[in-house]
Amino acid sequence: MVSPRLTVPQMAKPLALTDLQLDIMQILWTAGEASIAEVHRALRGRRLAHATVATLLSRLEKKGAIRHSTEGRQFIYRPVLKQAEVQKSMIAKVRDVLFAEDVPALISQLLADRDISREELDHVKALIEKKERELSERARSFRKSKER
Repeated sequence: MVSPRLTVPQMAKPLALTDLQLDIMQILWTAGEASIAEVHRALRGRRLAHATVATLLSRLEKKGAIRHSTEGRQFIYRPVLKQAEVQKSMIAKVRDVLFAEDVPALISQLLADRDISREELDHVKALIEKKERELSERARSFRKSKER
């Protein structure tokens, strides 16, 4: 008898985007979709050639961040990845590479790096309290499963 082959899903590789690629993603997240010309206009402060913008969009498409459809003679680009997905991926890379998975050091750096409002600080505290509750619940569930 031949045993079924098990496949293990590959962990997604963290997405590495340049500042310019992130600017393009921001344009697409805001607009929902855009042609090369529209992205070029939105980046006019950067003084990039139209062909450079087309190349950047092509590279983002190869990375799986965006896709295009054809409308007439134009490519219309749309984001595939949500902004939160890109943020999560890039923060994970920073956490793993620069902070060697030292979450307290990462949080300390984030808090020390800029002024934070009372509302933002309250939100951070609420997130920590939520994570504490999740960890407590997980520990309770684990103890219950061991008792059975």
